[in-house]
Amino acid sequence: DWCPHNDNVIASASEDTTVMVWQIPDYVPVRNITEPVVTLEGHSKRVSIISWHPTARNVLLSAGCDNLVILWNVGTGEMLLALDDMHTDLIYNVGWNRNGSLLVTTCKDKKVRVIDPRKQQIIAEKTKPHDGTRPIRAIFVADGKIFTTGFSRMSERQLGLWDLNNFEEPIALQEMDTSNGVLLPFYDADSSIVYLCGKGDSSIRYFEITDEAPYVHYLNTYSSKEPQRGMGFMPKRGLDVSKCEIARW
Repeated sequence: DWCPHNDNVIASASEDTTVMVWQIPDYVPVRNITEPVVTLEGHSKRVSIISWHPTARNVLLSAGCDNLVILWNVGTGEMLLALDDMHTDLIYNVGWNRNGSLLVTTCKDKKVRVIDPRKQQIIAEKTKPHDGTRPIRAIFVADGKIFTTGFSRMSERQLGLWDLNNFEEPIALQEMDTSNGVLLPFYDADSSIVYLCGKGDSSIRYFEITDEAPYVHYLNTYSSKEPQRGMGFMPKRGLDVSKCEIARW
């Protein structure tokens, strides 16, 4: 994960239970970079998720197969806090809200949790936002709402929009198709657009999220001949705004 505050810093997580932070110089290095700036050790099983804090510098989140979420101070290499008793099973994904005051996590125990890391408390929880058994993904969108992707009982892919103040009923729940790849949501806060792509899919659907019904508006689908293997957003300053480009992958 590239650091949002410093273009020369990238963090990586590994099966060897460590998280490493690397400094990439501006010039082209003559040989491979093999020495990290800092190695973060605290997980007991492989680390599958890392995410930089969106607003605080040098704060990095990691989540591992030991069901543990750790926040690190990268500057000192110290553990800021460990959320160890919140997840009972494998963590599928972790997302920050816009200012980094809350976390949303999805877990193999079919729960979506909203966590206040400062209080180290779960402030909201939803069991089975999607009825299917396949993995769920969740991200924060505008106004603190939560957007989820998952599967219905009939194994159809679904998307859902939820309000934290009333986590029982979804604001919107839509069925998409019967493909079996997990839908990965990417949210662009500037345009309130969610892009959905899946490993093995050859299309990207995108939706606008608004305050008026039906709340999640289908915009368009991008299709290619090649199936996707992985996805990443280009930072906004890498876009060609003279051609009205709003996102690049």
